[in-house]
Amino acid sequence: MIDVSSRSRYTSPVMAGARFVAQRGVLKPFIWHKADVTVLNADRLDDMHGPYVAVSNHSSHLDAPLIIGALPGKLGRYVAAGAAADYFFDVWWRKGLTALFFNAFPVDRSGLRGRRGLATSLLDDGVPLLLFPEGTRSRTGEMANFKPGAAALCISRDVPCLPIALYGANEAMPYGKTWPGKGKPPIYVNFGEPMRPDDGESVAGFSERIAKEVRGLYDEAQDHAARIGVEPRRLPRD
Repeated sequence: MIDVSSRSRYTSPVMAGARFVAQRGVLKPFIWHKADVTVLNADRLDDMHGPYVAVSNHSSHLDAPLIIGALPGKLGRYVAAGAAADYFFDVWWRKGLTALFFNAFPVDRSGLRGRRGLATSLLDDGVPLLLFPEGTRSRTGEMANFKPGAAALCISRDVPCLPIALYGANEAMPYGKTWPGKGKPPIYVNFGEPMRPDDGESVAGFSERIAKEVRGLYDEAQDHAARIGVEPRRLPRD
């Protein structure tokens, strides 16, 4: 049984090994089998090292496994995904699975309220974070405003932000669906250049700039799909 309350699990080599098997041996093959996943601009991560805060738009339960599966091994080995405390940490079996597959830590849906101490401690321990600054999944696929918690962490811990856009995940498995659609729907994971705040930049200003970058990466992925003629199709809702 995984002790989800233990901070040491986030940096444990034993847990990282088990997670590698779970993620690369089970989760990624399953997702890549159910969807046609294209990773764009992974070379933008070549010079990254140390802890960072990855942020992305959020419209599907596929989002975290897509990003973790697309990250290079050296950057994804210890990444900890922020997961809704009131859902993923409410019952023992979901806590265990979330910890095993995503090295997850609990996040209040309104941001990092009450959890920022853990998030900052993880960054201080060298653990990269994956956060969805919208706070919850979009029901329509449209990106909502970003909450400032991720930007605040980058500024306070002096770590880079890694912007990521997911295009097609909402169409492959929209809000309310519990399984990806048939026919290997196309999904694009587009990595941006690591970002740092400008001198004197406010948390709100940096958060706004991050959100603008993610929107730009989304548009870039959409343009790529249009050029090659393989665009996501929205599935009918039940």
